[in-house]
Amino acid sequence: MRYCLFAVGAFAAAAALGLEAQPSAPGTPAELVAAAKRAAGRDHSGTFLRICVAPDNLNARRPPPLTGAAVVPDRATWYAAPYKVFDNLYFVGTQIHTAWALTTTDGIVVIDTLFDYAIEPEIVAGLTTLGLDPRDIKYLLISHAHGDHDQGAALLQSRYGARVVMGAADWEATLQRPADARGGVPKRDIAVGPEGLRLTLGDTTIDVIATPGHTRGTLSYIFPVRDGGRTLTVAYAGGTAFNFPREAGNFAIYRDSQRKMLEAARAAGATVLMSNHTEFDRAYDRARIAQLPRGPGEKHPYETDEATVQRYFEMGSLCAEAERLRTEFGN
Repeated sequence: MRYCLFAVGAFAAAAALGLEAQPSAPGTPAELVAAAKRAAGRDHSGTFLRICVAPDNLNARRPPPLTGAAVVPDRATWYAAPYKVFDNLYFVGTQIHTAWALTTTDGIVVIDTLFDYAIEPEIVAGLTTLGLDPRDIKYLLISHAHGDHDQGAALLQSRYGARVVMGAADWEATLQRPADARGGVPKRDIAVGPEGLRLTLGDTTIDVIATPGHTRGTLSYIFPVRDGGRTLTVAYAGGTAFNFPREAGNFAIYRDSQRKMLEAARAAGATVLMSNHTEFDRAYDRARIAQLPRGPGEKHPYETDEATVQRYFEMGSLCAEAERLRTEFGN
């Protein structure tokens, strides 16, 4: 009964997300999770388990220290060969964390820069192996200021003069790191506020969308990729797990950002979903599958449809709302 006052609002939110009408509007955490499970389907079941069934919080999983001697994991557990995945998009990530090189007629945009120990073998050497020149890197898009995504930024900025794009709030956090932080500290550059940013390089335009939640400055993206004679649109989720302090307001921020990305993906007609952890989008698997020949009419391994992409963000918003209610009113 304690959640009944929220049923009408939750129903309106579900309708706004395009969910099918249910006999009773989801208004309790259990009902919201059930709706999220339907949205996830088989396509997003792994992410559903991670954020809805056993959601991360800072109390459960802490980031590695910023300074001190780097402990490099066994290379066999993280190293991945680079791959050409679309005509203009190259995988230069690890088995666990993704990084991408988006090529344009006027240079390269690198999306996320990995841990410090992976930047040289994965991105610098990876681009060279693929026949691309790291000196052509013009922009670094940092989805959020966690070490597994931003520790390579300072090296690429200082060595190649790449511009660093980061959420304004994450710049503030980054610039508070000590000078001896692993990977170094990039110089403040392009800061993205709540209004987002439209970034054009050569023949390619990327919509940079402020989606706070995972961190206060998390950024997500909409951009085109080419597959033969076709152009597809990617919706890239910049931060997924609930690893922020367990406060109702934080879950509300995350929820609203997921709704914002759903609308952006819908408006763009996105049929490709990407994230920066392979556990959420199977990037390492799909990058390798993309190397295999395809039969006539067979889709690219990353291509789905508009509804499948949108359901990812429906799921995230519903799970966040369920956690908000649990946090604010108890289980």
